[in-house]
Amino acid sequence: MPNRLATQTSPYLQQHADNPVEWYPWGEEALQLAREQDRPILLSIGYSACHWCHVMAHESFEDPEVAAQMNRHFVNIKVDREERPDLDQIYQTAHALLTQRSGGWPLTLFLMPDGTPFFGGTYFPKHARYGTPGFLDLLPRIAEAYRDKREEIAKQNSALIEALQHTLPGPGPGRELKRAPLDAAVRELTQVFDDVHGGIGHAPKFPHPFELAFCLRRHALDGGELSLAIPRLTLTKMAEGGIYDHLGGGFCRYSVDQYWNIPHFEKMLYDNAALIALYSDAWQVTGQPLFKQVVAETAGWVMREMQSPEGGYYSSLDADSEHEEGKYYVWTPEEVKQALTTEEYAVAGPHYGLDGPPNFEGRHWHLRVVKPLTFVAKKLDVPLAECESRLAAARAKLLAVRERRVRPGRDEKVLASWNALMVRGMAHAARVFNEADWLASARRALDFIHARLWRDGRLNATCKDGVAHLNAYLDDHAFLLEAALELMQAEFRSGDLAFARELAELLLAQFEDREAGGFFFVSRDHERLIHRTKPDRDDATPSGNGIAVFALQRLGHLLGEARYLEAAERALKLFYPAVERQPSAFVSLATAIEEHLTPPQTVILRGERGRIAEWQRALACAYRPTTLVVSIPYGTGGLPPALDRPAGGAGVNASVCRGVTCLPAIGDLATLERELSGKQAADRPGLTGQAPVR
Repeated sequence: MPNRLATQTSPYLQQHADNPVEWYPWGEEALQLAREQDRPILLSIGYSACHWCHVMAHESFEDPEVAAQMNRHFVNIKVDREERPDLDQIYQTAHALLTQRSGGWPLTLFLMPDGTPFFGGTYFPKHARYGTPGFLDLLPRIAEAYRDKREEIAKQNSALIEALQHTLPGPGPGRELKRAPLDAAVRELTQVFDDVHGGIGHAPKFPHPFELAFCLRRHALDGGELSLAIPRLTLTKMAEGGIYDHLGGGFCRYSVDQYWNIPHFEKMLYDNAALIALYSDAWQVTGQPLFKQVVAETAGWVMREMQSPEGGYYSSLDADSEHEEGKYYVWTPEEVKQALTTEEYAVAGPHYGLDGPPNFEGRHWHLRVVKPLTFVAKKLDVPLAECESRLAAARAKLLAVRERRVRPGRDEKVLASWNALMVRGMAHAARVFNEADWLASARRALDFIHARLWRDGRLNATCKDGVAHLNAYLDDHAFLLEAALELMQAEFRSGDLAFARELAELLLAQFEDREAGGFFFVSRDHERLIHRTKPDRDDATPSGNGIAVFALQRLGHLLGEARYLEAAERALKLFYPAVERQPSAFVSLATAIEEHLTPPQTVILRGERGRIAEWQRALACAYRPTTLVVSIPYGTGGLPPALDRPAGGAGVNASVCRGVTCLPAIGDLATLERELSGKQAADRPGLTGQAPVR
């Protein structure tokens, strides 16, 4: 029976197409075979940039002896968790319930033919070591248990299905939504904040961009230095650490140590999307040049290495090259000296720690800031500007040398959800820094999604080599809706608004739980699985429910569409008890609660294109997280009544609304800036009695 992965769109599945294992993709063919032959399923879930997935593949899946056992006893299914997050969510949760341990990748589960898991783990070595059973020994034992212990397995399966149902939030007593979780979330994050090295928690240390963004928002709205110190210190230490690519830009997935020195070297699109937006906001608040530099370098990396010629953004870069993790990124001092002049090395060497002991596997150096450039300049008795020039030259030369190495693998599938996150990030940075190239990049990506993944009023989740498929998930729709709102703030297009409205309608029609509230992860017409999740927590990407509620509320206020606001409120009431219990795990929903209690300001600018652009640039300079600004030049067609404000003459006309109340039209930029800055809070008759302009 041949391996069936070669024709799949997933690069991860294609990586296993030559294995001696008789792999199937997830689908009816494999599931039907398991039922007909009464064989258990061996389900392996991973992704192309996963280091330990590669290790298990080399040790076991490429080994004929292991493959023979797998083929003899099981129907073997390989799943890309990035293409099938629905399966990954279900089976990671099931793994946690079965083992009482957190999961990860590779995820290795053994299923009954109906898809219910009865045993599992993550990475298994070929032979037993470090207290972990060997995969080769485990396979026949699992097959034997499947044959001989059906009754016990059936009881366990019944309990597991019931436990999965209990993971869904149930309708509780109606509670009034309050802002208390917002303050509690900051307190919780403060308790786990590393106030020396930055970051949330300890090693391994992840960026946690959504929690940091929440803190920055709290500082802007409530004041308090600690809510600013958390993101400012963390973002500084990350930018100086080895988790950041000092030559090419962009962040790796996480640091294996508490100091941000050595990363797990894979680079994920979603991390960098969130961090581009976050560093842009942090620059607005602090004015730190380092933050602006990080945004520019990371945006440059995205456009240079992660955007396809057709416009879509690729998914990730591998941690490994030539079967070694980090090989592409690390150096020896001799390699660096050969590439640089003596003067350049005198700056770059101490700055990046090349004059100290190796920091990677005892024999290589991974670049991170060890001595500040000001210290190096003083030590060398060289002007700081000269040191900056030498360092810039050194970085360019080292990047050129590095690009001649064997590159890490690149996963070139285009995911709707991750592209949406990067569209939002690039469009937001473009608006903050007035960078037309970044905005054009974001537009190309959204246009690619709309042209290639949108078919007959429905969205596909993934695309590669011209093939788009798989029903899109909650995250795809919610993240794209938020991205479209961000793009409309950078530069308004009627088509983006129409797309946003279509996405909002699909969220209500295909994903909303109309009885209990909230949004399921898969659509009503999705294939039937053993469980239908309703994700609420933020993870490596934000909560689909949190972003859906946030974006529906903003679009609802912008258009005066009550149905969007009502669906959002139903979701918030469902999830509010969970947010109350552990608010720092639900910062996306907490932010949506805040905007339910205090609707965002919506500002509609109308005017001639040139004049309106001046106002737009001026307003973008300040960090205003609760303000939505849409600039619509005169002559724009296809506008709904809520946005089709009357022309106000040759100047610019600003309509400012919060909820259902609006100010009289404002025709002076300075007056508008004072209003948005809250300097007229004591005298706002328009926000108490003026009827909304709809």
